[in-house]
Amino acid sequence: MTRRIVWSADALDDLDGAVAYIAERNPAAARRVVAAIIRVVERLGRQSTGRRGRVPGTYEAVVPRLPYIVAYALTPRGQGEAVFVLRVIHGARDWRTGRWPR
Repeated sequence: MTRRIVWSADALDDLDGAVAYIAERNPAAARRVVAAIIRVVERLGRQSTGRRGRVPGTYEAVVPRLPYIVAYALTPRGQGEAVFVLRVIHGARDWRTGRWPR
């Protein structure tokens, strides 16, 4: 079963910001980072493998070999579940349990 993937506006903004920052210094690295994050999200569509999230009702998937975390929720959608990507967060951000980093 493949779940539908839905990106929130916040997650897309997070991804755009990270990629823009990296691309200023190294465009090839920015392409690799975005590809790695998308691979993780696509994998969540096939099998959710993340840990419980710091924000209630969410889960987190770590992007291998990169300092990024994909925060997501599983939500009912029509005929089945969907993966709702909530945020893409750099691991160095000040992220307290119960709320999103600023």
